[in-house]
Parts: sequence; structure tokens; C-alpha cells
Amino acid sequence: MALFSQTSQQGFQALLWKGRVFWPISRCQQLFAVCFSIPNREKVRYFSFMTSSSTALPVDPKGTNDFPTKKKSEIDSELKKRWNEDTKEISEGKIHFSSDTSPKKQLASHVLKRRKFTKLLPPEKPLQSEEWNRLRESFSSPEIFEDVMLNSMVSCNSPIDVAKSLLTYVAKSRGDIAYSLLVKYLALCVRQGKTSEILDMYDIMKIRFKILESGAYNLLIRGLSNSDQWRMALTLLEEIKKIMTPSRTSYESCIEAASRHQDMNLAFELYHEMLDKDLTPTLDVLQAFFDFSRGIKSEELQKKMFDILFYLRDNQIYPHKTFMQSIKQWFESIPGGNWRGHLTNIKDSGQCPVCNHQLEDSELTEEEYNSLRERIIKDVIHGTDTFRKTSPQEFEAFQTFVENRLPFDIVIDGLNVSHMKPRQKQCENLFNAINCLAKGNARLLVLGRKHMLVNSSNWRKELMKEMQDKAEFFFAENISEDDTFLLYATLRSGKHCMFVTRDFLRDHKACLSDSATRHLFRKWQRGHQIAFSSSVEGKHINFLPALRYDCVVQTTGDTWHIPYKNIFEEKYSYQVPRKWLCIQQKGGRM
Repeated sequence: MALFSQTSQQGFQALLWKGRVFWPISRCQQLFAVCFSIPNREKVRYFSFMTSSSTALPVDPKGTNDFPTKKKSEIDSELKKRWNEDTKEISEGKIHFSSDTSPKKQLASHVLKRRKFTKLLPPEKPLQSEEWNRLRESFSSPEIFEDVMLNSMVSCNSPIDVAKSLLTYVAKSRGDIAYSLLVKYLALCVRQGKTSEILDMYDIMKIRFKILESGAYNLLIRGLSNSDQWRMALTLLEEIKKIMTPSRTSYESCIEAASRHQDMNLAFELYHEMLDKDLTPTLDVLQAFFDFSRGIKSEELQKKMFDILFYLRDNQIYPHKTFMQSIKQWFESIPGGNWRGHLTNIKDSGQCPVCNHQLEDSELTEEEYNSLRERIIKDVIHGTDTFRKTSPQEFEAFQTFVENRLPFDIVIDGLNVSHMKPRQKQCENLFNAINCLAKGNARLLVLGRKHMLVNSSNWRKELMKEMQDKAEFFFAENISEDDTFLLYATLRSGKHCMFVTRDFLRDHKACLSDSATRHLFRKWQRGHQIAFSSSVEGKHINFLPALRYDCVVQTTGDTWHIPYKNIFEEKYSYQVPRKWLCIQQKGGRM
């Protein structure tokens, strides 16, 4: 007896399966009655196999190019980032099942084999079981046909009825539907936003499996939080807490749902719960607070929003342009607040040309500098991981070298700088940097590696000799860690000394034992790290001197200054932005 694989098929009929009779409510519900042998409508709502939204993305983030996509232009890069985060465990075969028939090993094998296939477009309309069977038999690896086909359907955002017809075929031929296929179908449901089907899928999966893995929970919460059943997502979040720490994605879906429905107290409660669990919020969820708090008059809410700005300050986070616009619009929407925002560039002196306010100095006080230097020497240089990539003897030799030649004006990570233009010889990159930085008779220390002394196409002997006439060189072993040397030489040279590297030095900041010292380290870094980049035409290198003012969110009470970047950058960068948002309150002091 044919199951409902054609969208045109109508009517109701008794369905006999393994000696049990079910009376489906609609054509699509028959499939899950068959698959799970659910005896009555009251126990669980059958699946109606429809879907929605345009938010889900390919299940395999590492294989998004395996199949042609029909609507790739519709896939927003931010949604792709979130999808990859949500389904990483699924795509890598790291799914933990409570069923006795776990497909974990089979799925892991499928992920490897799937890369072999470059063309498997899904059909444009539902197929009968016989047609699916012919397609499967013609496929080079029939045992993974359904997995590959469903991945392609998700990637192409195929019509739901096409996916239904495939699962109907699977149910008829096997009497069961594997967990991996259910999760992929759920992804398609979330993408197309069919709330009732997402709820039905949850009911079905909970009956079939005692515990779901995080990828399925993320999808369920995502789908429900974007619907009028968004509070059900909160229920699922509480359910997850009983068995695991919810993911950042799950928290943020619930936060955005609460913000969208103006339940800001709940949104902030979830936000602080996230921070307590050491989950770092994305810029998108922080932006959502500003987007959905516009026009609300509440001193308590205003204080919470200011706390988010202080979070940006404390963690040296720079909002991108759209986030910055949301901040500006929120300030200007505060009833009776009289805030006005302007975009500007801060003068080299650190003065804002809009409000004439002088920004905070990037220079540390003598007390702060000495405290920071002592803590870095104790926690980083002589900490537990100091000699992991260098020997005590080598570092002692370096200390002696530095002490006999102090002070330096600029310390250069030679190997790092030598790679700044990949198409140019490494020695030429370093040579050009030294020529540029040596202007004004600056005393330079270059941290190099011993392999630089071996004449080669990348390290020409005559050029190395010319560089050594202009700067002091210390050549460490090829396996040594440069950052520790760089920090020691820079800090020992005094407050004036700058350093050049593209590294963000995050590992060393993390070694510091308390937050106050970590904040001092970042402030010192912002004021002493010289940034560099290739020119537009790539012919020369631009060095940007460290700023005299501190490039972080800052306020005087009636003014806020917020540095921002033109584009979204997922990774931390040592380069600080040069664009600012100045927000001032009319009637405030200038």
C-alpha cells in the first residue's frame, strides 16, 4: 500500500503495519505512525511533514561544496556561521544516542564517503517509492544514499514534500528512520519555519530516544524561538540544563526571542546566566538587546544596557558598523534622554572633534607599569609554560643579551614580520620593515631564528648582514617561542618601548592570574603594539604608530565614545579601529 508521497494524494485510510491498525488524521501523519508504531493521537501528535523559514543551512559545514546549491545567494553568512556551530557534532558523526540501534559508526563513515560525490541534486517534486528505489540503486554507494540526498535537500532548501517522499520511502523499505535522517529533516523544518512540525518532531524524537544530543536541541530551540511558540524553547532550555550545559546558540536563540517579545528582564536573566557559564556572547545577541530596547523608558533597563557597553570595554570588543548603528539608535530613542550620536575620527592628540572631550590616555602610570611588568615576569615569563618551547639556558642567555644592550625603542618579531607579504622573499619583507622603523635613529631589536643565518633564497646572506648593521639581532633556536622574548625585551626597555608583531598575544594574557592585571596588559598592548599592513597596491608596508589615546569604549557620564569597525570580524585582531561613535547628552557638561 502506497504511503503519501505525492502532494496531490488526499483522503484518509486505515494503515496496517505489523499487525496494528492506525487511523491517520492526514496524509503526512501516516509516515510517523508507521515509523514509530504510535498507537493513538493523544499520546503524540503525528508528524505532518511540512517546514519553513530560511534560517537553516547545510548539515555538513565541512562539505558545503559537495553539492550544487540552488539558492546559495539566499544563505546569509551569519546564518551559515550559526549553522556550522549548531550542527558540527552531527556533521562529524559525534552524535550520542540512547537507542539500542545507534547509527553513530555508520554516520561517521558516511561523512568520509560523502566527499567523493560531487553531483547529487534532489528531484524537484516528490517521487514514488519505486522511483526512489531506482535512484538509490543507480547511486555508487547505495548504503549512504539517503544521507547524501537529505544533505543535498537541506543545502538546496528543497520543497518539504520532496523530503517527505524520501522518508516515506525509507519507512516503507526499512520500517524505521535513522536518527541522522530525522535530524536532517528537522533542519529543513527549521529552515522553512513550520512550527507545528517542529513540535511534532520533538514529540516523536523524545518517544524514540531517551536523550537527544546538543545538535538536535539547538535546532529545536532555534525553530521554536522564531515562532509564536517561543516559550516552548525556554522549556527545552530548562530540559537541556538537567543533562548538559546548554550551548551558546541555544541561549542566544532564547535571548533573542525574549527580546523580540519585549521580555527584557528574561533576556537579561538568560544573558547573565550565559556569562556565569563562561559562554561568550556573539555580537549579534548583544546587538539584539539594543535593537529591541529602543524607546523603552526605564532607568533599570538603561543601567543594564550600559553594563553591556562596559562588557565591550572590559573585553576589548569593537562593534561592527551595523551594531554601532543599533547603539546609536538606542541612545537617541531613550524618552527624554536627549542623546545625539555622531560618527567621527579622533585627532592624533586624542581629542574628539565633535564634543572636544579628551579621550583616556593609553599610557600606564608608573605604578601600573611596574605592577604589570612584575606580574608578566612572574606569571608569563617564569610561569608554568615558559620553557615549553625554549630551554632555561637559552632564555638566560637572552636575558643577558638584553641587559647588556638596554634600552631599545622598538622590538620586532622578525619571523612574524617576514611573512607580512607572502609573495615577497622573507628577508626582503624584514629588510623593508627595518628600513622603515629605523628612521629617526630608533634602536631596534629583532628577534630572529637560527635558520635565518643559513644562506638560502628566502634568507640571503648579504641582506642579512646589511640588516644586522642597522639593528641588534638575537637568533633563537628554531623551535623557540618568540612571544616570551618579545615581552621581556619590551618591558625591560621601559614605558617608551614599542613592539611589532601581528600576534594578538591572547595566550599570554590568559596566563595572568587576575582580571585587573589582564586589563592592564591589554591597555599596555593597545598603546605599544605597532600595527602594519600592505598598501592597497601591495607594493609597500604601512606602519601605524600606537595611539596616544586608549581605544576602548569609554564614558564621562554625559558622553560615550565607542570605537567601531566597518565590517564584522569574528576573530580578535591586534589592529584597533580608527573610527568612533561620539554620543553626547544635550544639556550635559562639555
